[in-house]
Amino acid sequence: MARPRLYQQVIERLREYVAHERLRAGDRLPAERDLAQRLGVSRASVKQAIVVLEVQGLVETRHGGGSYLLHDTLDVEPVEQLVARRQRLPDVLDAREAIETKLAELAAARRTAEDLDALEAALNHMRAEIDAGGHGTDGDRRFHAAVTAAARSTLLAEFMRSISEQIAESRAESLRQPGRPHRSLRQHQAIFDAISLGDPARAATAMRRHVRTVAKVRLLDWNPDGNS
Repeated sequence: MARPRLYQQVIERLREYVAHERLRAGDRLPAERDLAQRLGVSRASVKQAIVVLEVQGLVETRHGGGSYLLHDTLDVEPVEQLVARRQRLPDVLDAREAIETKLAELAAARRTAEDLDALEAALNHMRAEIDAGGHGTDGDRRFHAAVTAAARSTLLAEFMRSISEQIAESRAESLRQPGRPHRSLRQHQAIFDAISLGDPARAATAMRRHVRTVAKVRLLDWNPDGNS
């Protein structure tokens, strides 16, 4: 456990450094070598700390271009919570693919004009959130709720309610990936188009593709005991 404790200490030192230097969103962090010298730690420890900050959506690392702050402060989630989220996320994503694929299929067969209006309103809301610089989280939630309502399956809807907190967690994790909000919006549009056309197979395929994209998050690539 020595190494995890060390990089957690480095993260705290980085948080203090950002506050002391009054860095803001968009500012570039010094190179890893410079940070190691400033903080009095090894370069490997700095690299691992940066990876954790990247996983949490606090820092963006650009190939060949350094690391940049995405927020004005480094309000870091405790690493223990991050590890716990990493452990439960695969099961949540498996459940989402199984349940939501079927919900989309049923929605395409059972939707009403009112359902289509609700889906379209959710899409518009998500688009407005993204255009305003947000992640589109509330619009995403409304869209999937509208799909569930259109499916008219009481039991599947109850399953969705029972894991609503875990779904919200997976949604937030996905939408903070670079470029993900716009991609998610396009995939929601494809799901909507299939439901609107009354094509269950196409709707199921579009939803499956979307949930598998949701599963592609930096958190699942992170090794808490290594530098990946």
